[in-house]
Amino acid sequence: MSCEAVALAYDDVTFRYPGACGDVLSGTTMDVPAGAFALLVGGTGSGKSTLLSLAKPQIAPAGDRAGQVRVFGRPVDELDGIEACEVGYVFQDPDNQIVCDSVWHEMAFGLENLGTPQGEMRRHVAEASYFFGMGPWFHSDTDALSGGRKQLLALASTLVMQPRVLLLDEPTAQLDPIAARNFLHALFRVNWELGCTVVVATHDPELMVGYATCAFELVDGAVRPVDDLERLGREAALADRGSGAGPGGGPGNAGASTAMRPASPSPGDANAPAAVSARGAWFRYGRDDDWVLRGLDLEVRQGEVHALVGGNGCGKSTLLSLIAGTRRARRGEVRSAISAKAMLPQDPKALFAGERVEDELMEWARIGGYGEDEARAMMGELGLADRAGLHPYDLSGGQRQMLALGKLLLVRPRLLLLDEPTKGLDRTAREQVAGMIGKARRSGVTVVVSTHDLAFVRRVADRVSLMFDGEIACTEPVDEFFRNNLFYRP
Repeated sequence: MSCEAVALAYDDVTFRYPGACGDVLSGTTMDVPAGAFALLVGGTGSGKSTLLSLAKPQIAPAGDRAGQVRVFGRPVDELDGIEACEVGYVFQDPDNQIVCDSVWHEMAFGLENLGTPQGEMRRHVAEASYFFGMGPWFHSDTDALSGGRKQLLALASTLVMQPRVLLLDEPTAQLDPIAARNFLHALFRVNWELGCTVVVATHDPELMVGYATCAFELVDGAVRPVDDLERLGREAALADRGSGAGPGGGPGNAGASTAMRPASPSPGDANAPAAVSARGAWFRYGRDDDWVLRGLDLEVRQGEVHALVGGNGCGKSTLLSLIAGTRRARRGEVRSAISAKAMLPQDPKALFAGERVEDELMEWARIGGYGEDEARAMMGELGLADRAGLHPYDLSGGQRQMLALGKLLLVRPRLLLLDEPTKGLDRTAREQVAGMIGKARRSGVTVVVSTHDLAFVRRVADRVSLMFDGEIACTEPVDEFFRNNLFYRP
């Protein structure tokens, strides 16, 4: 195959993080054809993000690398300035990518840094805005955008640089089901209409196989082609539908659900005391901002797993912050009957302060009343025993999620608030999180989880609340919720 026929090539690439016991990539070889829509799958911590970032030296991690990465035949290390823009990169979390306070400025930012003439810059920005239908929110503040629009902005502001290869790391991980489908359709248009080669690292290939032309799997540091795309999609879909343990369940089949239920109180009992209650809660971030919550009412029963679902920007994370006590309602009230509570934020880095994984788990040992043995056991449960000496930022996105959750569980909270806990996790890790939630629940812990992962909701939740327009549109037992729903289905 000629150099022009191969858009992105990895030639015997090996990579090891500083302080790691082994290589995350070992003799990796992969050729992505020009014009492809390629999927990259693999377990949590398998190295997918590392592999993609090595094709963009400006964001590549520190470590020991051997082998070569080439874009249309040229080593990426030799590309600089405008040439370096031949590779575009869209992060999993758009907040880690967006740097400007307005949409139009974010669109122009990269071109400004390249010294692009103003007329040319305006044309590129206008074309991208028309392509993605961004006109109605072109002058909006970036911090006021929904998650779906933020992800679309991250894509558009990358594409104005006119890359020939576009790399995306779990781009739908924080999107609701409808926003995820809209984003993927826009990505397909980029590939099909603009001729841009697309490579997507994902734990959810079933959403994308209809667009894909090829796929690769990363296992034990090496890449192998996936021969049957349809089978990849079927297996992924069956894994999501078949792995649930029913309400309150964890890993296993439906027969395990009873074991996941605490003896008392019964979360199905309408007379169980309230762990959390909201009465007529209103909230907005700034005096002149739109209301995020509008007279919201909610009751979470003690000992239950209660899921919050809804579109990006509907107020789920805001409600969690009010329950946690980090923000206060402007009107009405949000009360918690449980004082021993802990919250997992969307960005787990907010909880990190240590230089090593093992230091992170020991940070709260004194206030949590646990010791090194418990921390080591948690590292083993999280699958991080061989990562103990790594800096938390050198973990994969999914491993950072697991580390943050483990850190919270060590202090044994009685109310656990989780914001997108399965973001960036493969199915095995999601099952592990389900099991950890089930274990906490059996000990009487109340769990409130905000998530777009509807298959996970079906696995772990007792009741589900759908948020819309700042209110609770409905609250139902999990089976009833999915039976009655048209669009929000796992």
